[in-house]
Amino acid sequence: MLKFLPFLRQGVARVAAGVAALTLATLSACGGGDGGTPASNAGTLQLSLTDAPACGFDKVYVTLQKVRIHQSSSATDTDAGWTDLTLNPALRVDLLTLRNGVLTTLGSTPLAAGHYTQMRLVLGSNGGSTPLANSVVPTGGTEVALTTPSATQAGVKLNVDITVNANELADFVLDFDACKSIVSAGNSGQYLLKPVVAVIPRLVSGVRGSVDASLATGATVVTLEQGGTIVKSTSPDSSGMYLLQPVAPGSYDLVVSAPGRATAVVTGVSVASGVVTTLSTGASGLNPPASAGGTLAGTVLTGSVPVDAGVRVTQALSMGRSVTVARGSVDASTGAYAYLVPIGAPLVAPYVAAPTALSFAPDTAAAARYSLAASNAAGAVKNAGPFTLTAGGTLSTHFTFP
Repeated sequence: MLKFLPFLRQGVARVAAGVAALTLATLSACGGGDGGTPASNAGTLQLSLTDAPACGFDKVYVTLQKVRIHQSSSATDTDAGWTDLTLNPALRVDLLTLRNGVLTTLGSTPLAAGHYTQMRLVLGSNGGSTPLANSVVPTGGTEVALTTPSATQAGVKLNVDITVNANELADFVLDFDACKSIVSAGNSGQYLLKPVVAVIPRLVSGVRGSVDASLATGATVVTLEQGGTIVKSTSPDSSGMYLLQPVAPGSYDLVVSAPGRATAVVTGVSVASGVVTTLSTGASGLNPPASAGGTLAGTVLTGSVPVDAGVRVTQALSMGRSVTVARGSVDASTGAYAYLVPIGAPLVAPYVAAPTALSFAPDTAAAARYSLAASNAAGAVKNAGPFTLTAGGTLSTHFTFP
């Protein structure tokens, strides 16, 4: 139980941060072309920011200047009816500090009661500023500017589903997926920022647990999934603890992926409203065995041109469900992707409530067998596999979209 005390302290700290964050960024609310929000028909919108792991980076900096919200999903940036939340000064934040349930509060504002379907994030421009407004530090490398096409002017468009009721608080989190948002541009050494952000209700419910200290690195990824679709992900902190929050109530599969280790899966993890589910993984935390790996590689193209796309690596378990063990965006210049995955049998345990310990067993029929799913920006998906990998081997699969 002592290992979970830091998370209890974090919970208290995040409550305090809801007030303290306003000292970091003063938030002003500017009504759209309608001249402001009618006080007699207003609720309150509150926004916070959090992040998932970033693959292969030590730092991911973005600078947020403004959040805009509109009731129409088709409204252009010059149409009337926008409500702007302007951060003054702009907030420059390392997204990788916002993991394991850590949130930074962007602020709140009165907002006309109604249903809102579009949000835009307006980011700062690098220009000649020091420090850079938007940048990354690749693991073992030096800081590189992020290219942010269109994001600094009209803003990054997000489809949202937010209902604001009169005299009530609508509390939402901007869940920034840095792993899918940072795209390499071939051998140029450049990186593109193509933000992938989910806007979700701010909930208390979630899942926490621990991994062995040897897995307490940024390269280890813990995900909550439904039907193989990743709902929430994080990396353990330096002590091996992880917290996946906020998460809607429901049933999830928890997947732990670490370089050089077999994949570990806990199926049917139950998350109840207002409760953080604790997984009992032993005194030292979950520690899957070492495993040799094989590589799944290839390209995703439109004709002969690289396409804005992502690739997921999935593994079908004997019990009839599939989990995602790796994912990311393809190279923006070449369309290339490559994932090193374990060929050892995944360890699978059905969820049981703590303090009963989880009981893992190897799923030998699933060992070394994987499938691929490539998706483009338009939402089209192409599947391939299953494939059987060999230790040290590379299997190439190429996808072409019309």
